[in-house]
Amino acid sequence: MIIKNKVATSNVQIDNNSVKITEYNFSPGSETKYHKHEMDYIVVPINDGELLLVDKFGNKVKSKLKKGVSYFKESGVEHNVINSGSKDLKFIEIEIKNR
Repeated sequence: MIIKNKVATSNVQIDNNSVKITEYNFSPGSETKYHKHEMDYIVVPINDGELLLVDKFGNKVKSKLKKGVSYFKESGVEHNVINSGSKDLKFIEIEIKNR
């Protein structure tokens, strides 16, 4: 069972003309809230974890993150990201700014 309404915490580490790098920390059940990615981005998991991704239509997709195994997504992705696992989850998001 997922207990929602807790918001994941974030800490911007770098924000310059080229990239924005943000560390996200999710306790079990915490979420980002619905958002749209305006830039291409890379996610680098710091530890293993389980996510539930919910799109604007309410469609749900489960995703397993593996420590150190990065993935790339193009801009335009719209979703809420929820830690559906039983452990804290941390990842780094690298947003690539257009020049």
